[in-house]
Amino acid sequence: MVRRPVAVVVAAVLVAEALGVAALNWFLGIVVDRQDMSLAGLDPDMMSTSSKIGGIVFGLYFAFCGLVALLVAVRDRPPAGFGRILLISAAVVHGLLGAVAWGLVGWHAFLFMVVVLALIVLLLMTYDRQVGPAAEPRDAGPKDEGPVPVSGPPAPTTP
Repeated sequence: MVRRPVAVVVAAVLVAEALGVAALNWFLGIVVDRQDMSLAGLDPDMMSTSSKIGGIVFGLYFAFCGLVALLVAVRDRPPAGFGRILLISAAVVHGLLGAVAWGLVGWHAFLFMVVVLALIVLLLMTYDRQVGPAAEPRDAGPKDEGPVPVSGPPAPTTP
């Protein structure tokens, strides 16, 4: 089946992205701290600290999404409840970041965001559970034991 490899790839990509986002924001925090310049009167220490905290928060968010994808692969079951909501939110975040990345960073970042978005959606769609009558197996009815006798209407009786 193709479901488990997709989930493992999504988990690996999300964990790598978590490390990359955390490292990039930490580096930007260090750069802002060493520049010792203010932007529109903002405190440089506050900008540095908020960049580092933001990197840790988003890194943990993407790492947790990767953990959910890894659990989906290990259990070979669709994500349920909070895990499903988390993966859907990660897909929405990647869609929004892709739209922003196109204008601010370039098409390479947009392409990466769209690929990750497609992987998350593929994971959600391959593990999509069916609800309702389509979820029941088709052969769950009575076993075929040969022809069923058909009887006609009762014979008329004479008084």
